[in-house]
Amino acid sequence: MMAEETLFSQNQRVLPPLAVRMRPARFTDLVGQAHLTGEGKILNRLFRNREIIPLILWGPPGTGKTTLARLMAGLAGAEFHEISAVTAGVKDVRDLIRSGETNMSMGKKTVLFIDEIHRFNKAQQDALLHAVENGSLVLIGATTENPSFEVISPLLSRMKVLKLQPLSSEELETLLSRALTSDIILSKYSLELSRENKDFLLRNAGGDARKMLNTLELCFKMTLSRQSGAKKLTISREDIENALQEKNLLYDKTGDYHYDTISAFIKSVRGSDPDAAVYWLAVMLEGGEDPLFIARRLIILASEDIGNSEPLGLTTAVSGFQAVHAIGMPEAAIILAQVTTFLASAPKSNAAYLSIKKSQDFVRETGFQNVPLHLRNAPTSLMKEMDYAKNYQYPHDTGGFARQNYLPDQHAGLPVYNPTENGYEKYIRQRLKHLWPDRFDSDK
Repeated sequence: MMAEETLFSQNQRVLPPLAVRMRPARFTDLVGQAHLTGEGKILNRLFRNREIIPLILWGPPGTGKTTLARLMAGLAGAEFHEISAVTAGVKDVRDLIRSGETNMSMGKKTVLFIDEIHRFNKAQQDALLHAVENGSLVLIGATTENPSFEVISPLLSRMKVLKLQPLSSEELETLLSRALTSDIILSKYSLELSRENKDFLLRNAGGDARKMLNTLELCFKMTLSRQSGAKKLTISREDIENALQEKNLLYDKTGDYHYDTISAFIKSVRGSDPDAAVYWLAVMLEGGEDPLFIARRLIILASEDIGNSEPLGLTTAVSGFQAVHAIGMPEAAIILAQVTTFLASAPKSNAAYLSIKKSQDFVRETGFQNVPLHLRNAPTSLMKEMDYAKNYQYPHDTGGFARQNYLPDQHAGLPVYNPTENGYEKYIRQRLKHLWPDRFDSDK
């Protein structure tokens, strides 16, 4: 083994990963998020004034959420604490609140950065409310999920939500060049990366700086091992592909494999194959996917692909989401498996989905039409004099149904909902054919 490799191996035992080593130490070193850090923008003003406020940083992985929190705390002279919502509990939060109260009594601010704050349950989030309100903690939460759905309203109302964007290829390339020339390890070597391979690496990073740097570091290790003793190293396309296939890099919440896997999962449920659906569910959970993300997709699928062919589908999916939210992993996997197998085994119909799409398209094309007079409410005598509600037939006076026009006059014959013969929709179709025979002429 060459001296350079020995030095590298020793350094690797004490140095943090490349993505951490390259974390900007100054505001001027930040790359990306110009809509927040540019001249006159909110983070620019906060940094210039050395201010810090409670924030929710919402955006994909590798876009600088942790970096921004650390820089803000440092410039404000605050004590910085970082925890992960995956591993921390209420006791950890309460200990940090006490520390914050002590610091506040001495005139010092305390920043609590919670990564993946969307994974905190309601009780854990409730525990933070008073500390955020009285200022003993300046809370900065990082989330990849829409905080409107995952952060309780009382906490959300006390914090400013900032949306971070994936980094562009140009921004990623700036970070890549910086790593190659200034990192304590990589800068000791002459790393060659062709334009084509560089573009391939940037494209597969998916706007995630951490993923790009982790991939680069792994490529460097592979290349160094293969080209032992060389100071000039060439990273090949095969190196990049192999690095991307490593388990810790393969399943990434913003990468291609993430989208490919959720697509395979949804298509397996839609295709009524519970075995395949559970397989892709297992892949996502083993890859660290947020179970609530999966549960939300199942709710959408229950309406879009099953609808009224199995009305219990939506009820099951919503109940599953609530149960996953309350229980958390690892037991949430059992709940997701139950919902997945039920929906995969259910009869399928997209009739409800098509009905709203057709109606929306129709409204966009024709605009808003007047409400027929007989369908309007008539709470005043003047409205009655203007024939509001005149000739309206109350269905319960005629056995539960009255054949009258409920659409604008211009669209009286508009057909949009076309239930299938699958599952419960077969009964719905038979009933609608009886009530509205003219709309089902094609069945005759």
